[in-house]
Amino acid sequence: MENGKTLKSESSEKSNKPVVQTNYKHSELTGKIIGCAMKVHSALGNGFQEVIYQRALEIEMSEAGIEFSREYEMPVYYKQQQIGTRRVDFLVESVVSVELKAITTLEDVHLAQAINYLEAYDLEVGLLINFGSKSLQYKRLINKKFNQKNQGNPNV
Repeated sequence: MENGKTLKSESSEKSNKPVVQTNYKHSELTGKIIGCAMKVHSALGNGFQEVIYQRALEIEMSEAGIEFSREYEMPVYYKQQQIGTRRVDFLVESVVSVELKAITTLEDVHLAQAINYLEAYDLEVGLLINFGSKSLQYKRLINKKFNQKNQGNPNV
């Protein structure tokens, strides 16, 4: 664990671990998503804008039979008041958020942003996937504050 927040901190280019890690929550689903992302990166490589990878991943996940919403708008609450909304790139089977990047290197700020989204949405598991490097990078994320009803989201 990296800073106690990631389930898997290695990027795929550095890891020889199988994509499905059975000790992780929703590991089969996140493994399928990562597999779809690998197909997209293998076909397109790096260098495109994020929206291109988003559209290609949408096609791959549809063909794989994965249920998802793209650009899913979710409310953000603070002290029982909605203070805004944020669109998650993909909400997969209502349990996994997927944030995409198309940048040279993932940095801590991107990881922090993805974890903040998990906390704001009260989702337990997320993926941060970067198509911008030579090899696909991905990180599995876990929300340590899962079930944080104290922010006041009435849908939680």
